Amino acid sequence: MDFKILLCGDSAVSVVMGDSISLDVNRLVLRLQKSLEERPVKGVIEMIPSYASLMIQYDPMELSYEKLCEEIQAHTEDMPEIEEQDALVKEVPICYEGELGPDLEECARLQGCSTEEVIRMHASHLYYVYMLGFAPGHPYSARFEEPFKFKRRPEPRLKIPGRSVVVQQNLSDLIPFDQPCGWNIIGTTPLNITDFSRENSFLVSAGEWVKYIPVSRAEYDTIRSDVEAGTYQVKSYRKEDAES
Repeated sequence: MDFKILLCGDSAVSVVMGDSISLDVNRLVLRLQKSLEERPVKGVIEMIPSYASLMIQYDPMELSYEKLCEEIQAHTEDMPEIEEQDALVKEVPICYEGELGPDLEECARLQGCSTEEVIRMHASHLYYVYMLGFAPGHPYSARFEEPFKFKRRPEPRLKIPGRSVVVQQNLSDLIPFDQPCGWNIIGTTPLNITDFSRENSFLVSAGEWVKYIPVSRAEYDTIRSDVEAGTYQVKSYRKEDAES
């Protein structure tokens, strides 16, 4: 298998599994991560997957660079499979109404269709989570059908609200905190994207899928109250069940 190992300072490497953003390349990244999780290498501290590479942080006092490269080579030759049908789908409610979707009408204008059609295009397909980045728990995800025509906004905003759902082309991200962003805000979810009070702090993880569920403002407010009370349960199921 072709891959490259790039130095990232004196205690991390990046294992580059390809030069494109694709489901196939990303699956190789996650398979390598899974292999290292199932057969741990002493001295490896943390692994961070991205679109096409896996960053591996290690303790150079326990594990030399040369030995780590040998271990990576061995793992790439015998990586476990990831069964697509067993991938997890998580349902994320989204309200597109009023101030919760401030760019919806502009997105419809750019797309040359109604706001209802933009919502249909956005909510009709599953989104694959390639990676988490930019902010803790911030998922970069994409659908593979009906991409929008429009890209980013001409000028980014200095701050948009946490829990915004932002889009461009075939991409849709969940914004965990108030932060800068140049994408279009199409709606808002009542769910917390990142919550450090939970054992698993992040709503979604790399390799999972997101299904957006349109809700009314009244439903949004009810779900938000349940989230704040700690009683809301995110619905999840296997991708195979979503397609059956």
